[in-house]
Amino acid sequence: MKPALLVALLALFGLIRPAAAQEAPAQTAVAPDPGVALLLKQLEYEYEVDDDGDYKLLMAAGENDERSQLIFIRSAVETYGQMKIREIWSYAYHSPGESFPALVANRLLEASHNLILGSWVKQGQSAVFVIKLPADAGAHVLDEAIGAAVATADEMELELAADPAADEF
Repeated sequence: MKPALLVALLALFGLIRPAAAQEAPAQTAVAPDPGVALLLKQLEYEYEVDDDGDYKLLMAAGENDERSQLIFIRSAVETYGQMKIREIWSYAYHSPGESFPALVANRLLEASHNLILGSWVKQGQSAVFVIKLPADAGAHVLDEAIGAAVATADEMELELAADPAADEF
């Protein structure tokens, strides 16, 4: 039997669902990673821990620090082979609908291509800048990643904002 026919039959009988119909895994709260807290204290950064156990920082951004940017350092660590990866997130855009307008989506793809560190992802209706780094990265590497997230996300927020004076994220 041809693979396409087999997939169609399995879908017909409800044994598999198309990828678009599958639900995204829910993020579960994890205990805050105490190692992240130590690094943030070493860097003298103020932070909160959110309901998911992630570290939330409000960082100064822009010239003369007139703007700010929210940064999230995830406590959850992902594994790929022998690598343990931590993510840093920063939001920059919220779409009025489920899909991003084509111009916004294309701009984010172009921006991702030009980045050395991190990339743009779609999280629900939001565009999120995500940096993936080794979970055991030291304070200096974490500081550089936070700085990159602040600058990159704030720049994109300014570019895509309907009101350039707004500072939503």
